Amino acid sequence: MECTPDLRKVAIIGCGMVGSSTAFALMTSGLFTDILLIDVNMKKAEGEAMDLSHCLPFTSPAEIRAGSYADLADCGIIIITAGVAQKPDETRMDCIKKNAEVFKSVVPQIVKYNSDAFLLVVSNPVDVLSYVAYKLSGYPKNRVFGSGTVLDSARLRLILGKRLCVDPRSVHAFVIGEHGDSELAVWSSANVSGIELGRYCDHKGFTRHADNKIKLERDVKNSAYEIIDRKGATYYGIAAATKRICESIVRDEHSIMPVSTLVSGHYGLDDVFISVPSLIGSNGVEDVLDIGLDADEYEKLVASANTLKAALKSIGF
Repeated sequence: MECTPDLRKVAIIGCGMVGSSTAFALMTSGLFTDILLIDVNMKKAEGEAMDLSHCLPFTSPAEIRAGSYADLADCGIIIITAGVAQKPDETRMDCIKKNAEVFKSVVPQIVKYNSDAFLLVVSNPVDVLSYVAYKLSGYPKNRVFGSGTVLDSARLRLILGKRLCVDPRSVHAFVIGEHGDSELAVWSSANVSGIELGRYCDHKGFTRHADNKIKLERDVKNSAYEIIDRKGATYYGIAAATKRICESIVRDEHSIMPVSTLVSGHYGLDDVFISVPSLIGSNGVEDVLDIGLDADEYEKLVASANTLKAALKSIGF
């Protein structure tokens, strides 16, 4: 007997640092009544569930439990964090072959028990693995997407906010493309509460725009590497980004975020998962937005898409 997925029930596959941090973020959000943890190491999943459950007297009521793939039947959102973590001397792309193999074992198990949930991919390289999940699952394109450059965009806003002495929530700027070394900041539409970024920088006394953009974009790209070098892994930021995406789905917010989604015709691209601004609501990715890009940004986005296609080709997709 089939179960109807419930958006208040979420599953996290993979209980490493990213998975457990995501579970904690979702528990404190109060979004979900049921949080299911699945890991190849069942004892690890059980331990995480027990530890998280001890937080419940301080948060909203919920059931937090470890389980198996059979327990996915009524989950509305399934978050995949499973995979081999990026090492200090690796790029996200270096993980590609190993994590593609992980997905070949994980995704068919998901589909066996649930064909109607949203698949939210967080594992890296997220754009490539989102495409792999889409192909392996057979799910509609609006129900498979990755965390993309949501975190990268937040990092850019934070750095700009600190630089300009303004609340980063008042900074509006996207990082798009691959969640990785070929990503790009969309400077042409960046603004501070409607004030064009260059004008706001002039107002604050920053006039070397070209040099500053290069440095800021490099700082965003290197953020993860800097964290990995210091503490071995990044997990709090991506946990918060994942929670933010889930909020827009569960609450049907129609928020616009640069998730990794299937692009078909947008920006002149086709048949690739790449991070671009998208409308997120209770139907998943409800629209992909073609924001204005200048010639240099467009060229970089195409190059980023070609990088992802080459990576997919290298693993037979």
